[in-house]
Parts: sequence; C-alpha cells; structure tokens
Amino acid sequence: MNLYVGNLSYETSEEDLKALFDEFGEIESVNVIKDRQTGQSKGFAFVEMPSNSDADKAIKALNGQDLKGRNLKINQAKPREKRPQRRPRF
Repeated sequence: MNLYVGNLSYETSEEDLKALFDEFGEIESVNVIKDRQTGQSKGFAFVEMPSNSDADKAIKALNGQDLKGRNLKINQAKPREKRPQRRPRF
C-alpha cells in the first residue's frame, strides 16, 4: 500500500521516515518530494509498504502524531492523475 505522509517539516529526511515507519513492518520505499529547482522538500512524502495490514496499523498509530514540531497527516495515497504533457519553453 502506498501511503501519503503530509505536513512534514522541511528538515524531515527519508531516513527519519524509515525509522518512524519501520516499527510497523517492512518498508518498500520512502520518497520525500522535493522541488526540482531548489531541492527543498515540499513538505510531503510517500511511503510504500507491501503489507496492507501493516500500513493500516501505521496510519492508525501515526496520523496526527508530532514529528519535528508538525502533526503528521497520513492516509492511503490516491492514484496519480494523468495530466496533460507540458510543452517545453524556448
């Protein structure tokens, strides 16, 4: 199950999230979303866990919990919507 993790502090790293979610089960991947130009975190991430029951436990336990001064917002990620392809600027 792919989880959306929002309201992250800009200082939160992928390692921080791995450590946080590790106690609930196996983690397939962690991806903190960053601005392409600046490399600055956008304040949200995706955590993928192969077990739906482990992911559900993580959501129940961590949603609303404090991490680095911010209350986490965690839920099942929605499928990515197809967006029109952008034309390159010249």
